[in-house]
Amino acid sequence: MRKLLLLTSAIVFFDTLFFAALTPLLPHYSESLGLGKTGAGVLAAAYPAGAFLGALPSGVVAARAGVKRTVLVGLTAVAFCTVLFGIASEPWQLDVARLLQGVASAFSWTGALAWLVAASPAGRRGSLIGTAFAAAVGGALFGPVLGGVASVAGTGWTFGAVGVASLGLVAWAATTPSARPDAPQSLRMLGRAFTEPRILGAFWFVLLPALLFGTVSVLAPLRLAALGFGSVAIGAAFLVTGVFEVVNNIVVGRLSDRRGPLYPIRIGLATSIAVAAIYPWPDEAYALTAVIVCGGLAFGTFFTPGMTLLTNLAERRGLDHGYTFALVNLAWAPGQTLGAAGGGALAHATRDAVPYLALSAVCALTLTVLWRVRMDG
Repeated sequence: MRKLLLLTSAIVFFDTLFFAALTPLLPHYSESLGLGKTGAGVLAAAYPAGAFLGALPSGVVAARAGVKRTVLVGLTAVAFCTVLFGIASEPWQLDVARLLQGVASAFSWTGALAWLVAASPAGRRGSLIGTAFAAAVGGALFGPVLGGVASVAGTGWTFGAVGVASLGLVAWAATTPSARPDAPQSLRMLGRAFTEPRILGAFWFVLLPALLFGTVSVLAPLRLAALGFGSVAIGAAFLVTGVFEVVNNIVVGRLSDRRGPLYPIRIGLATSIAVAAIYPWPDEAYALTAVIVCGGLAFGTFFTPGMTLLTNLAERRGLDHGYTFALVNLAWAPGQTLGAAGGGALAHATRDAVPYLALSAVCALTLTVLWRVRMDG
């Protein structure tokens, strides 16, 4: 179990490392390529949009061909697309490379997490998902650092070297034993899951924090740049945030096992209402950095238990683990995409306060509904 947890953690670490590397580079691309907030939002949204496109295919491959093959396809493609992103020089090339990277990431995430959950006892699922997600946050932690290095050393050399080095994970996964499904499930099983109200509720608890994180991933770096931070300083701000998030996810995962996932979800929603409403107002870079740290903690507090709740409910319905994490991607990807592209476009048309205050109101409405509805996790 430890070896599999370590492999899973390494896979999601590298995935989010490449995903988050864009954060400190976004102001650079926005200025040098004339993207503006809308174009920057599209670039940031390309990766989760790709993950959405890859969600169902990755679930089908995992359910029919097995989790190992799904992981091997995803890891190889992620490395290749990372190299492509490093050498891209036009906006459309960057968008396409990020889109394809997101498709590949859906395969590696779905395969790796389905592999882990299928081998884990139900009583430890929250802590195992929390640990794996802490590794993902660790990737998000070092991603901005990688982006900062790329801004100095060059994107081609930096992403090329790291992309090729990540192929070592392919060899590691290939030598790790796994079981193939005996009787592959029909895709109809996944479709029927969307008729279950409790699964839809858990689905929303994955989509909403992704929506929050997606909005912040575009607006916060651009705002920090406007307040005087360079690429390295922006990377450092998100690095500090990531350190707190790693610890938070481990704690929240264990809390989900002890108290049930709905307990930390309520805490996360309550704190997100306040933090999202504060985001637009700091007019000093260090003050905004403090808010970003608080936002990472608040939004992350109901992200991990949301996945745990969705996993538990899907298993009770008899859904294959590959389809379960296809559901996770189907929830996360549109949230991250809409948050990045929609939040950026809305802020460009109005001001940053509009998407942030709208999200604060959505969190308040969600918490109100949750108190009135019973959901067993």
